[in-house]
Amino acid sequence: MKPLYKRFILKLSGEALQGEAKFGINSQAIISIAKEIKEVWQLGCEIGVVLGAGNIYRGNTRDKTIIDPVTADYMGMLATVINGLALQNTLEKLGLETRLQSAFDMKQFCELYVRRRAIRHLEKKRIVIFAGGTGNPYFTTDTAAALKAIEIGADIILKATKVDGIYSADPKLDPTAKKYRVLSYMDVLQKRLKIMDSSAISLCMENHIPIVVFNLFKKGNLKKIVLGKGIKTTVTE
Repeated sequence: MKPLYKRFILKLSGEALQGEAKFGINSQAIISIAKEIKEVWQLGCEIGVVLGAGNIYRGNTRDKTIIDPVTADYMGMLATVINGLALQNTLEKLGLETRLQSAFDMKQFCELYVRRRAIRHLEKKRIVIFAGGTGNPYFTTDTAAALKAIEIGADIILKATKVDGIYSADPKLDPTAKKYRVLSYMDVLQKRLKIMDSSAISLCMENHIPIVVFNLFKKGNLKKIVLGKGIKTTVTE
């Protein structure tokens, strides 16, 4: 079957890599994610991955008497490189060719992000993992995903979560929460639905990049989404 999207950004939270563990990288979780990515790569898709780092370090949980917010954000950026190395290694053990690019120079571990180089890698069907966020404090990895999608000419952002779409409230806490099938960018901003930060939503709106929110942890779900199937919420115009 022909995929609906030729090139896309897969946005993964750091928590996705920790699986059922309380922190860190869970082997079974990262292997499962890598297998899902491989299934989609075999369809001929060009895949960019943007990683968070909540499994290692979250800036908003810092001890504010010791660590200032800028330093906390730098620590989070470094943690995304650790996650990127783990995902890269796991994908390569499955026989996939990858490149890890960072928003800041870490030449001992990965390439520095260069837009043209990233696009060439994608054209050669290498999976490109983007680490380091935007390279600047006060911006989340959601914003990094939106920027990378714009820069590489992605068709869409696929936002991987542990639920099957966007709800009016947390469905795990509120059984009456309503699930949305389709939302506009303005709906997300006005309803303050915290699926991505407002900067990321605004960038996608201005550049006409749709967002699909789906459950990554249902086996085969990423492939279904890429083929235009599966349960999801779409954010678009």
